Amino acid sequence: MPNPQSVTRQHAIGGAIGVLLLVFALVYRFFPAALKVEPAILKSHSHTTSGAPSRAATAPPRLTPAESELNAGPPISLAPTAVIAARAREGSFGVAGNGKISELLAAAGKAARGGNLAGPDKDSALALVLEAVRQAPEDPHVKSAVSLLHARLVANAQQSLASGDADAARAGLEALKQLPGRDGDIAALSARIDAADKVQPLLEQASELVQKDKLEGPGDDTALAVYRKVLILDPENVVARQGLQRVQQAALDRALTAAAQNNDAKADAALADAAAILPSSSALAQTRTRIVAMRGGRADNLMVQAQSALDAGNLDLALKLADQAGTLGASTDAFLARVENAREYASYHPGQVFTDHFLDIVGQAPAMVVVPRGSFLMGAPQRSRSQTSAEQPHHEVTIAKGFALARAEVTVAEFRVFVRTSGYVPDSDRLGGASVYDEANGRMQMRSGAGWQDDYAGQRARDNDPVVNVSWNDAHAYAEWLSRHTGKRYRLPTEAEYEYSERAGTTTTYWWGEGTPKQKVENLTGSGDRSPSHRSWANAFSGYNDGYWGPAPVMSFLANPFGLYDMSGNVSEWVVDCWHENYVRAPTDGSAWVNPGCGERVIRGGSWGSAPDQDRSSFRQGATADTRSGRVGFRVARDL
Repeated sequence: MPNPQSVTRQHAIGGAIGVLLLVFALVYRFFPAALKVEPAILKSHSHTTSGAPSRAATAPPRLTPAESELNAGPPISLAPTAVIAARAREGSFGVAGNGKISELLAAAGKAARGGNLAGPDKDSALALVLEAVRQAPEDPHVKSAVSLLHARLVANAQQSLASGDADAARAGLEALKQLPGRDGDIAALSARIDAADKVQPLLEQASELVQKDKLEGPGDDTALAVYRKVLILDPENVVARQGLQRVQQAALDRALTAAAQNNDAKADAALADAAAILPSSSALAQTRTRIVAMRGGRADNLMVQAQSALDAGNLDLALKLADQAGTLGASTDAFLARVENAREYASYHPGQVFTDHFLDIVGQAPAMVVVPRGSFLMGAPQRSRSQTSAEQPHHEVTIAKGFALARAEVTVAEFRVFVRTSGYVPDSDRLGGASVYDEANGRMQMRSGAGWQDDYAGQRARDNDPVVNVSWNDAHAYAEWLSRHTGKRYRLPTEAEYEYSERAGTTTTYWWGEGTPKQKVENLTGSGDRSPSHRSWANAFSGYNDGYWGPAPVMSFLANPFGLYDMSGNVSEWVVDCWHENYVRAPTDGSAWVNPGCGERVIRGGSWGSAPDQDRSSFRQGATADTRSGRVGFRVARDL
């Protein structure tokens, strides 16, 4: 264990060393030159020039944050004028201390704050800074003061030019020339001052033209032309730039006025004039937005009027109004499609089911299906002349205009309303009897007393059975009666319309395909069908059984792709055309082929008693217009 004397001696030595280290640190911190060293933090601010003695041995005073900022980066004179002026006013030429340089710079700062930047006396900021430069040209504070004063003088000169005081700008230029460096700023300012002598008369001329309201137009005698001359001489001239804004605003006002008067051409021309003056101005963008909004409102109003015209059936006016709205930027594709749809389908759409109500009596017409326009090959290709001669030549037919076809065959109940309200006497009543099925011999034969209220066998029919035992004359009269009471044009379908609707876009033998159907699609002759006395068909679809011997209630089976029922089965149907032995010279536009006074009409579609070959979509037959049969009924068509 050390003795007490050793401990005391160790404490004394340690304390002495600590005091020496503290003294060394203080000397290093505040008097580095005494140790012949320069702290690293100060080396970054030292300034030496070639051929001049280094001042690194003398530590420069610390720079304030503001002074450090002024010394960093590009010269402050490169900043915008407004920024230069603001920062110059906030700066200080002085520096803490009692040396001569500090006193000069402090006095210079005081003079600058008092507005005495470059006066003739020795107390101006310029005179004091120049004296500091003379005494210590490499002092960083002196250099900062020179840069700050330079910025103040440039800013003041630019402000003088902006206000039209060229003399004050010249005085500032002369003061700038006394400061070292910044020759580029002096040259630029000198050029602007030289241009001021030419600019001022032009600005006065432009002012007179503005007062005379000669703002723009062709030639040089306009405010716009003169302001442009000014900006060629002095691109930074504030007065000229403000003048351009005034001239542009006049053009924008013209554009707004024209737009309010619905004169789009004049508004666009005025906008083009304004864009040629200041293409990137916010006023131009705002005016364009306002005009677009105004046109959008007009376009909306026009589209409302167009819709009203469409609803009223005035398609030409609807198209005209929509076209006007389109020129204003409205999206009209959907509306034009509706107009086209109205022209072709009377505002319905293909496949739509609708019903017309009677105008003067209680009741309504049969439900109708809108049939789409299109083209198809009518008839059958040549196979066997004896089999298909009536269905040739195979030819293309175009249904150019949409029409509607009854969804189902006319029912007994529907025909009864016609007879009761019209007083019409059907041919079965007028001529006595119809051709009905005789279960005893399995044949169709004329029976006295059988009529339209009876079924295929001469028994009382159900209300929803298709009406049979009606002639072409009866069917035509029913269509005429519908037209009178609905105000729409009802008629029997043409032969081409019937085949087109029966095929429903298919090209196969039957609308369901080829051969025996895979499901119950129509009321057809099937090998599984049985009559009340258990008769069967000699020529039928093998393996098919739809459950009916005779007509089924309408719409008992599937609809074809057009949404139409019983087109190939149930009962055959009258169409409007006269019978022709073939299609030579037949119409190709879907219209009826009618000869005045013709005695035979066409029957289309198969029936409950037709052989499979007679259910083909191309099959056709003819009969006299007064024929009544338990296999034949009809459905109606309507023009759109």
